Amino acid sequence: MTTAPEAPGAAATSGVFASLRDQLVGAAEAFTEDRRDLGGILTGLVDDVDRALREPLEVFPVCHHSPASALAMVQRLRAKQPSVIYLELCEDLQPLLIELRNCKLPVALQAFASELDGHPESWAPLSVVAPITAASAEYQAIAYALETPGVELVLVDRSTDHVFQWLPRAPAQPDHDEQDPHDEPAPQDEQGLHGDAVGLEIGDLRPGFAELEEHLLHHGKVRHWSEWWDQYVEQPLVGADYDTYRQVMVLIGSLFRRLRPSGASRHDRDEDRERYMWTRMREHLARTGIDRSRALYVCGAFHAASHVEEFGADAAPTDFTISERTGTKWLYGLIPSSHSAIEAQFGLAPGSVSIAAATWQKAVSKTGAKPYALGGKGARSDRALAEKKLAANPPTPAQTEIALRKAALPKPADKLSGFLSRPPVLDDRDEAELLGWCVDIVRLARRNGYLSSTADAIAIFETSILLAGMRGRARPTPYDFQDAAITCIEKDSVPGRRDVRRLCEILLGGDRIGSVGYYSLPPLARDVYDRLEPLGLNLEARTVQRALLDLAGRPDLVPASRLLWRLRYLLPSDAVRPIMGERRLGEKASIQESWDLAIGKYQRSLIELGYEGVAVEQVLEQRLRQGVRTPEATAATALAAVEDAILYLDSPTFVNELGARAVELLAAERTVDDAPAVLRRIRRLLAHYRATEPELPEWCEQFVVAGYAHYCTLLPTAFVDEQTGVRQVAAMLGFLFSLESLALTLGCDRAQLELAVAQSHPETPAKLALVWAANIQLGTLTPAELRTRCDELLDNPLVLPSFPQYLSGFVQALEPVPNLAPFVVEVLSKAFGLLPDPVLLPWLPSLITTLRDQAGELVPALVREAGRTFPGTLPALDAFVPPWESAPPAPTSRPIASGPVTALLTTHPATTDALAALLGLDPSWPEPDTGAGGGGGGGAASPAVAALLAAHPAPAAALAELLPA
Repeated sequence: MTTAPEAPGAAATSGVFASLRDQLVGAAEAFTEDRRDLGGILTGLVDDVDRALREPLEVFPVCHHSPASALAMVQRLRAKQPSVIYLELCEDLQPLLIELRNCKLPVALQAFASELDGHPESWAPLSVVAPITAASAEYQAIAYALETPGVELVLVDRSTDHVFQWLPRAPAQPDHDEQDPHDEPAPQDEQGLHGDAVGLEIGDLRPGFAELEEHLLHHGKVRHWSEWWDQYVEQPLVGADYDTYRQVMVLIGSLFRRLRPSGASRHDRDEDRERYMWTRMREHLARTGIDRSRALYVCGAFHAASHVEEFGADAAPTDFTISERTGTKWLYGLIPSSHSAIEAQFGLAPGSVSIAAATWQKAVSKTGAKPYALGGKGARSDRALAEKKLAANPPTPAQTEIALRKAALPKPADKLSGFLSRPPVLDDRDEAELLGWCVDIVRLARRNGYLSSTADAIAIFETSILLAGMRGRARPTPYDFQDAAITCIEKDSVPGRRDVRRLCEILLGGDRIGSVGYYSLPPLARDVYDRLEPLGLNLEARTVQRALLDLAGRPDLVPASRLLWRLRYLLPSDAVRPIMGERRLGEKASIQESWDLAIGKYQRSLIELGYEGVAVEQVLEQRLRQGVRTPEATAATALAAVEDAILYLDSPTFVNELGARAVELLAAERTVDDAPAVLRRIRRLLAHYRATEPELPEWCEQFVVAGYAHYCTLLPTAFVDEQTGVRQVAAMLGFLFSLESLALTLGCDRAQLELAVAQSHPETPAKLALVWAANIQLGTLTPAELRTRCDELLDNPLVLPSFPQYLSGFVQALEPVPNLAPFVVEVLSKAFGLLPDPVLLPWLPSLITTLRDQAGELVPALVREAGRTFPGTLPALDAFVPPWESAPPAPTSRPIASGPVTALLTTHPATTDALAALLGLDPSWPEPDTGAGGGGGGGAASPAVAALLAAHPAPAAALAELLPA
């Protein structure tokens, strides 16, 4: 903790607070022997208040979402009627304020940037939000300025670009220090309305270090900061006059400023913000020549006690300069907000913003104040006409004099001494309000399944008063009532989906959720609402809307269906959810569809789509193009983008562009990690084009050619690489074998594949099984030889522990060699029958996991083959003999029939012997029959053949000419 430097002009402190200064100095002497530090802090607080009051440009200190600040703002605006309001808010958000007319509060002003220039790329996307609620002083100032002709509203805080300019560049992510999360998180339902945006609020009043906050919470007998602020600041100031409110708020801001820890990271940035705002205000005053007494500066109480040299409209010029903005292109708009979203972003206790809203309504009703509010579209949209009318009837000099007299600040008077020494006054209306709360919470609890009764209402009333007394409060607060209700009603279980804490929040105002009006939406969002209008649904509602589309009976709904599928791709999954109907490659479009639409609930996501383009199709195309151009893009992601473009966009040219990018990515890959996804997607795309197009597009042919050469090149390395899994190698072989015929027709050489397999010498059993399967497909290994190898493995006791790995390889081999399924069933059956239990039982979980996670699409083929192999009834199973165990049929002694075919085969037996060896048969030849019917072997020619050649000599003569003599 450090004592802040003495503010400029502190030596010229007026005598208004002389008595209070003496009291504070005396208190410092009474509490400590060395009064320099404590006395300096206490008298410095008074000096800061005095300095803010003496500033000719009236400083209005506020706290964000504070009912006391909002009520004081209403009273001051009606009394002063300023012609210029300087507001602490990012200056580039000014054009958005007029759009608040069409919104239901709370909403948030947003600045968004996805393409950065001058900021670290790792920070993208950048987003800044400034929430606005009805119970806030800044909204009252905005509404007054926009609804009153002749009033100018000027935003003077740093731009959103400077928010990130002033952040340190060291962290990998922006230091979102505009928010200060301390308390428990808000409910999960709506706290994500602001996303990951940096939150900006006017008047962030909170202790700068944890020790001070812990001290205040402990001695205030409260649980969190929001409750302390409500008890010790909000409630006492709600009924205070303007002078008292102003002095107390500056005092609190000065306290937190002076008790800031040394070396705080935000210190320099806060002072730069103050220099920025005072520089902008002096520029505006010099440019317009407006009388300072007719202006009002609305800022956080923390900044009202500023110590910078630039403080004050008459401050001397300094060397502070405002840097230029970067080249980042910012987009601006309004997004929905909610009480829980504000609480989550700014570290407030759950329900605190709702309690503040209820306090605001109560204060307005009690004081009879008339708050300012923005009218809807058309209510005050003719402001220009009103200003023209004012220009045609300018105020008289007497009216101007009256306005200046109203704008003049009254002579400062010490209101702090009385406020700090006066005990809180109990409001007679609180008891009736508490009784109403107790009755209503019991009624609400019964509706939600609690067995509450009138006795519980009495218990809650008495417990609330008891808790308030134990905590040193003159009257029960909503937090006391909430604790009492939980204690008296909830007991030990929650019968429904809402607990008593949530019911109390609903009773005290609930989580109000805002929405952005149609005319304040970006063009893309308005276009979505227009194109979905034929559905006849209230898309702005936050409830789920069911849309039933009969596309056969109402062809006019087909464009809406296409838009819904595109929104399904772009928005969160719950925003647009299909109940009936699907869209896949190779399948016809559904004739009927059913959708659950929650576009109103996810309005923020729809609005942020508008920052990326003016139409949904444009945004979808941009996202697909960006996805395949990122450094992390792979051939699999590019093929997925091709599928999405075919399904959701009617642009063959764009599909060809993505396909060409897929070819580039495949050729540049040095790993085969995505080989399964590549194989699955290219098969699906080829099947789609073969079914719908007369010929394959050029990029598909190039992809097959590039993939054939690419995987042939990487195959030997992948077999021996320990980092490459069996699934990936099987997918490579699947690509090469399943697309081999197409690749050969496009000019590929099969010898390249044969060489790649011949050069593959894996050491692991699973990959060795894959090599054997590849040799079976290529014809370099016969099924009989493979069966012999497997039998030898089962007969070798040293190999039995690793035999399950061979089986895993054979299962994966069904991808490239599907006709190996009978052999895989045979090997699995032999393994289950011959492997000992110590080997078999530990392997079963691994087999099940492999089949489920890596070979799920291969299981149906195994099941079908097993169904053909094994009997389907129990009686037949008892007598079943596996085909691989049955004895081969004994050769018959029947002689071979004589004839020309027999003579040809016996004369040239090499072809028949090769075929028999390939089929695993014994190529033995019985003795030929030399009986009647013609000779065999080298006997005389058949008479029938001789007659045929005599009748048709031309073929024989032609053959004789071709053969050498």
